[in-house]
Amino acid sequence: MKISKFLLSIFLLSVIFVSCTNDDDDVQEPKGAYENGILISGEGGPSGSIYYVSNDFSTTESLIYKKVNNNDLGVYLQSMAFDNENAYIVVDNQNTITVVDRYTFEKKGVITTNIIAPRYMVVVGDKGYATNWGSTSDDADDFVAVIDLNTYEVTKTISVGNGPERIVANNGKLYVSHKGAYTTNNIITVIDIASEITTEITVKDNPDELFFDNAGNLVVLCEGLTLSYNPDWTANEKTPVSITKISTVSNNIISELIFENGQFPSLLTSDGSYFYYNLGSKIYKVASDSSTLPTTEFLDTAATNLYGMEVKVGHLFILDASFTAQSTLDVYSSNTKEKINSFAAPIGASKVYFN
Repeated sequence: MKISKFLLSIFLLSVIFVSCTNDDDDVQEPKGAYENGILISGEGGPSGSIYYVSNDFSTTESLIYKKVNNNDLGVYLQSMAFDNENAYIVVDNQNTITVVDRYTFEKKGVITTNIIAPRYMVVVGDKGYATNWGSTSDDADDFVAVIDLNTYEVTKTISVGNGPERIVANNGKLYVSHKGAYTTNNIITVIDIASEITTEITVKDNPDELFFDNAGNLVVLCEGLTLSYNPDWTANEKTPVSITKISTVSNNIISELIFENGQFPSLLTSDGSYFYYNLGSKIYKVASDSSTLPTTEFLDTAATNLYGMEVKVGHLFILDASFTAQSTLDVYSSNTKEKINSFAAPIGASKVYFN
């Protein structure tokens, strides 16, 4: 009996030990200091920069690219794109797309050839597709650069209309909004990735933000062409402004939410169920399937220069930008509308990304 109990005890201890060892093996090591957090990009002055805030809001860090790599990105940091491992930092005035590990921010390389005034980028497989304004003196030289992400080289370019801006991908196709660079435009270009055949969809003037709704439709904010200005150089009158839905099957416009004259949103984002847009410092919320626009605001942020906005998991992220000092990131509950926290953000803060 004593020997049996002894052997049973040894067996149970060995099972516990193996279980604990296996549990320890299942714990994944952090991929880097900037995993599980929020990245805020700033256009810059004198240089574009990136700040970090952890998901639990307990940790913040400024100038993470400069601290890790001991150099600057230059102006203007326009946007960032991501794949599973890397972040691609697009700086238009420098004609560069800098590649870093998205979790450690260690520089891996830089794309500098065959890109001219790059704006936005999307990753599909092992290729990147970046919109380029080309020369500011030539409205006909704009293109999408096709980048081999194994070699960081532009392998070809796809000619498109003037002022390509945002770019998104879905089901073997690229969708490009054409804001018109320093002029104006009113098209969405659809690029079949396999054949590189392009199709143009005419929308309202100056389309900018692009994303897909829960039904797979393309949603576009068309900001309108400014016809006259107020004394402070804000827009006084524009051509019609709209939130436009486009079928990705037929390329036809499904619906348009047209804003009243004098209402000029500059930002649009979505959590899937609702669209959020701004009129000045005020945020409005509308169901994604609504046929009318709201008449009252969702919340007033009191931002002096509301320059960027994102929404995720019950949080609304608002960037109040300064181009002479640090900007501010304000975090609101998208349920209660209460301000949860505020953080320092880069000079010219314009974009929020989730890492």
